[in-house]
Amino acid sequence: MAKAVTKIKQIEMTKTDQKRADLEEVENALLDNKEAILESLDIIKHMHNRGVLSLLSGLFSEGDKVMNVLVKAADKPETTNTLKNLLLMVGVLGTINVQQLEPLLLKLNSGIARVAEYKENDDDKLGYFDIVRSLKDPEINRALAMLFEFLKGMGEDTSGLERTTQLPEDQDLHNSKDGTLEPKE
Repeated sequence: MAKAVTKIKQIEMTKTDQKRADLEEVENALLDNKEAILESLDIIKHMHNRGVLSLLSGLFSEGDKVMNVLVKAADKPETTNTLKNLLLMVGVLGTINVQQLEPLLLKLNSGIARVAEYKENDDDKLGYFDIVRSLKDPEINRALAMLFEFLKGMGEDTSGLERTTQLPEDQDLHNSKDGTLEPKE
């Protein structure tokens, strides 16, 4: 009968064998990700050609000085107001319905094109009767109708839709009947 194994001796890899195994692992990873690596190298080449790498290198080497300048610039009240206004504008842009805005923009472009083509003459004086006569023109009539609808929309009460840039603790709010917070009147 065979003897039972009581001691297991692990084979220790030499440093050269370990380096060879590590190098093979790296080679396999490179081959598996060949396309991504080549695209990354292409991006790095373009960044080098445009001077982006030297810019980043300078920023990282002078990191403390750059950070000091940025902190001083951000500490000004104008910067704080600019950031608040920018965030408010981005929020408002998110509420714009672009599908409704597109026809208006197309008409605006058409109007701008007509103004660009218009050549001013001394004989082109517009009188009261010319203005009244032009109201019969369907294009002018449509434009005025659209302008009046726009003005009606501008005159609507939108106080319930307005956002505030004040901090909650600085807002003068009270509870309404339905439990929501509303500005005190």
